[in-house]
Order: sequence, then C-alpha cells, then structure tokens
Amino acid sequence: MRVIAGKARHLPLKTPPGSNTRPTTDRIKETLFNILQNEIPGASFLDLYAGSGAIGIEALSRGASSAVFTDRDKKAVSCIKENLAFTKLSGGTVLAMDALQALKTLEGREAFDVIFMDPPYGQGLEKEAFSWLRNSSLASEKTLLILEADLKSDLSWIEDAGFYIIREKTYKTNRHLFIKRKERE
Repeated sequence: MRVIAGKARHLPLKTPPGSNTRPTTDRIKETLFNILQNEIPGASFLDLYAGSGAIGIEALSRGASSAVFTDRDKKAVSCIKENLAFTKLSGGTVLAMDALQALKTLEGREAFDVIFMDPPYGQGLEKEAFSWLRNSSLASEKTLLILEADLKSDLSWIEDAGFYIIREKTYKTNRHLFIKRKERE
C-alpha cells in the first residue's frame, strides 16, 4: 500500500497488524480520488474508522488543508501516527476513540468539506454515524460524505436518515456511495 499522488507520492504506508482492518487497495483508492479530485484541494477532511489512515493521508498529499483521523483500535492509531510522521504531511489530527465519540468530541466546529467512512461491515455503525451527522454542525448541505460498504449492505435507510445518494461506484467486493445531506426543514 502506498500514497498514489501528491506531495507524498509513491511513499509506502504501513497497515495495522492483525485482521481488524481492511485496507483499501491502491486501485480502488486511485479510482476514488480520481472522482474526488476537484473536492480535495484546500478541503477539511474527516476519516472515520481510519485504519491505517491511508485515505486521509492521500487527501493531505493531494492538497487537503487538514484531516482528522479517528479509530478506536490502539494498533491502528499507532499506525496512523507512524504513517503521518513518515510522509511528513502536516494538518493531520488523530483521535483515539470510536467514531461516534469522535463526532461528539468534534461537535461545534465548522462543517467538514469531505467525510469518508469505512466502518467494519455488518455492524450498523454507519447508520449510527449518519444519525448523528443529520443534525450535527460537522456536516452541512455542502459536505460530501463517502461511505465504503460491502455489496450486500442494505442502505435503504439513508433517505430516512436525512441524506441522499448522488453517485455510487461499485467494485468487485465493495462500493463507494457519495452522499449529501438534505436541507434542514
């Protein structure tokens, strides 16, 4: 696994030991950032369930002004910090806590431009995060939310949660959904 483009291009990234994380492959990461290329420069980026931090680090490498990484796994947090130090990218903040706790901790700050979440599959954690973000200061109608999910996930609840899907990119074993928040009534 490596940084695909930008300031830290070609630098290798570590992954946390064990099977608690599923690193996004370089090919999928490249496709994702080709889609996001106009959203990233100068953006504030939130990487929920960050794992190795590869997605947020890619965003920083490509010109995001800041990235907040959240993960509750101590090995993942250590890995993110090592990857940030190795790539020498500035603007990264690491929160060693679960995603919902991180969202509550960050509440009150300005909305992020991009929120990426790749939660463990099959646990419903994304629904919990979207429920919080519905009325949060962290996501405005302009915020682009990206959810990485397996192909079998039932995401019919997204509309009821106050969001709508603007695009979906499907791969062999998973997919990225590009989502916006509905305007508040």
